Amino acid sequence: MSFEHIYKPRLHRIAGCNASTLAVTVDGRAVEARAGDTLLTVLLNHDGWVRDSEFGDGKRSGFCVMGACQDCWVTLSDGRRLRACTTLAVSGMAIVRKQGTHV
Repeated sequence: MSFEHIYKPRLHRIAGCNASTLAVTVDGRAVEARAGDTLLTVLLNHDGWVRDSEFGDGKRSGFCVMGACQDCWVTLSDGRRLRACTTLAVSGMAIVRKQGTHV
């Protein structure tokens, strides 16, 4: 049996395929999201990571997915910090993960 036959994705998008699309940016790049997506879903679908670890051990992708840990905090271009796993995407949001990408 090949890997493709036994692999099951760990993240399942709740928003349906027919959900309206939202325009958000991640580090200054336009990203399409769906109505009902959390910021965690947007980031993981975009490029597979949420933020860099402040302890220097690489990229982070969330941990508890229910707002109890501190692993998915993201910053918006206006300086607000939000938990990616419990915050719904809103059209026009600008998520900033890298310095110098405030737009």
